[in-house]
Amino acid sequence: MTTLAPLLRQRLRRDAVQLSVWIGGTAALVAAGYPGVRGSYGDEQERVALLATVIANPVILLFRGLPSGAGEAQMVAFLLLPWLLLLGALMSSFLAVRHSRGDEEEGRLELVAATPAGRSVPLAATVVHGAVAAAVLGVVVSAVFVASGAPALGSALVGAACLVVALVFLGVGLAAAELLPTARGANSLSVWVLLGCFVVAGVGNALGTPSDDLTRMTSSGLAWASPFGWAENVRPFDADDPRPLILGAVVAAVLISAAAALHAHRDLGAAFLPERRGRAHARPALASHLALVARQSLPSVIGWTAAGVLVGVLSTSLGSVADRIGDDNPAVTAVLQALGGAGADLARGIVVVFFVMLGVFAACAATQTVVRARQDETRGTAELLLSSGVARRRWLGDHVVVALVAATLTLVGGVLGAAAGAQAASDGAGLVRDAAIAGAGQLVPAWLFAGLAAVLVVVLPRLALPTAWALVAIGAVVALFGPLFGMSAALVDVAPFASAPVPTSDGVDLRGILPLALATALAVAAALLAMRRRELRA
Repeated sequence: MTTLAPLLRQRLRRDAVQLSVWIGGTAALVAAGYPGVRGSYGDEQERVALLATVIANPVILLFRGLPSGAGEAQMVAFLLLPWLLLLGALMSSFLAVRHSRGDEEEGRLELVAATPAGRSVPLAATVVHGAVAAAVLGVVVSAVFVASGAPALGSALVGAACLVVALVFLGVGLAAAELLPTARGANSLSVWVLLGCFVVAGVGNALGTPSDDLTRMTSSGLAWASPFGWAENVRPFDADDPRPLILGAVVAAVLISAAAALHAHRDLGAAFLPERRGRAHARPALASHLALVARQSLPSVIGWTAAGVLVGVLSTSLGSVADRIGDDNPAVTAVLQALGGAGADLARGIVVVFFVMLGVFAACAATQTVVRARQDETRGTAELLLSSGVARRRWLGDHVVVALVAATLTLVGGVLGAAAGAQAASDGAGLVRDAAIAGAGQLVPAWLFAGLAAVLVVVLPRLALPTAWALVAIGAVVALFGPLFGMSAALVDVAPFASAPVPTSDGVDLRGILPLALATALAVAAALLAMRRRELRA
């Protein structure tokens, strides 16, 4: 195993920037969240009212943690812990796939396997690398909590929860890389497993039993089927019970061991779920490059559209209970109105908040489609296409066109879901109108991120992937968490998602639609113009 140390050093150098962004971003969320919650809900009565509202409306628990008391640190953990776990899980699963199936696709693992390292040491290096990254994440999160004034024991358990969940999804990523023949497929499988676990934990919390004072919730058995449920049942700053993390550690060990066993029984380049053989001749519908990009993007577009339908259903199904929230909790009303616009009623504010989230999903769909151009470039498939007569601008432009369509379909799915969810609401027609306006308003921000991703692919190709996703993440955090954390309205308005048009009682508040549309047009035009003279790069 003398080759393990050099391999590990190489991977740590290679991932230094990406891991710094993941860990630093997670720490920044804590650093901004703790004082934000303290400023927004500094009074215990406000926190008690908020928890009572949340417990009385369980659908909200789908996107929050497990209520464990009305203390300041307990409130921070309730609001932030699921998202900290989500970031750690994404970091680890992407790392696992990148250094296993990703390196295998690029031919790097074949070169390493030809050295004394063989086939097993690279996998061991990936496990150690992922474990070190997860440990650093846990330590940094704990340190930021302590620095913010949280109790040390609870802070340590928050960090330990992030560590354990990250290790579980390190195992998920490694197993997915053994099962599927492409890094893209393995990443997709890992993300869907992650999102499924996130939703299962949220549903398990929503179906739980509240305490008599409505400040705590006991999870239902369903939450124990998810790593997120195990981590949340540690109840940091309340029960401080580390025992659920033992289950997570065992599952992580099982998954990593299973991935190692699968790795030992397959050939390099093979997979247990091999790719289907393609047709000998393409259908007429695939006669153009645009059709080819659309076909390659179809599975992800279907997934994002399905997510849009789900978010849309939730946005209006809450309308029937929204009227009970405002009278009991002015703080929640203020947060929702910060996104929904002055004078917005609570039901409309809830629709707007959900469609801000859906705008983030649409931007993700668009970004994923555009950066696929860069992935094709590094794999060499773009060079083959360009040698067949496809112009460089058309090659990039087709990816942008499909990205715009993907974002649009995601938002259309949300509006259709909203119409379905509004059937039982007393003001169903009004909620559907609000959803349609909010969905249309998020269209331009989502398109803007497609344009920004295209600019990055042309101007900064080697940094295009992490930078494009970082921009989406920053915009999402500011838009979704800015009002909650007490950020100034001027800062929140910088986020494209938060400055999108929204419905009002009198019609539509156009907000920053003109600057957004202009920025989108300029970004797309600049990318296509610059692509004309840009050569392909590794």
